[in-house]
Amino acid sequence: MKKMIPWLITILLAITLIAIVSIILFKSFFTDPKESKAETETIEVEVLSADERVEVTSELKDFRRNLKDPEYVVVLSFAFQLDSKKTKEEFDKLLEIEVRPIINRTLADMTADELKGSQGEDALESKLLNLINPIIPKGKLVKVEITNFIITEL
Repeated sequence: MKKMIPWLITILLAITLIAIVSIILFKSFFTDPKESKAETETIEVEVLSADERVEVTSELKDFRRNLKDPEYVVVLSFAFQLDSKKTKEEFDKLLEIEVRPIINRTLADMTADELKGSQGEDALESKLLNLINPIIPKGKLVKVEITNFIITEL
C-alpha cells in the first residue's frame, strides 16, 4: 500500500491538471455569444444626400511631402467626412495644427511601394482614420478619401 500512495497522488494531480486545462480551453474556444455579438454586429451607414455630404466634409488640398525614400515626393488631396456639422467646425480648427502633422508623420514612414495601387491608398486612408479620430474632441471622423494622388521621382 505504501508503494501505491505516490502513484495515486500522481494520478490525481494529473487528472486535476487535465481538468483545469480543459476548462480554460473550453472557455476560450466557446465564448459567450453575447460578447462576440458586439464584434460581428453590422453597422448600418446612413446614406447622405450630396448637399448633406458637402456640409460635413472638410478638404485638405495639395499636401506635399517627401517619402521615406528620399527620391520620391507625393502630392495628395484629402476629403474628410465627419458625422455632423459641429464636428466639421471643430475639425477645421484642428486641420492645420494637428491633422497636418499626423499626415506628415504617416507619410514620412511610408515608401513608394507601400503607396502603390488601391491597396496602398486604402491602407493610408484607414491608417489616417485611426490616427485622426482620437484627436477630435466631440464626434468622429467617418471616412477619409484621397481625392488627388501624385507620386513622382526626383
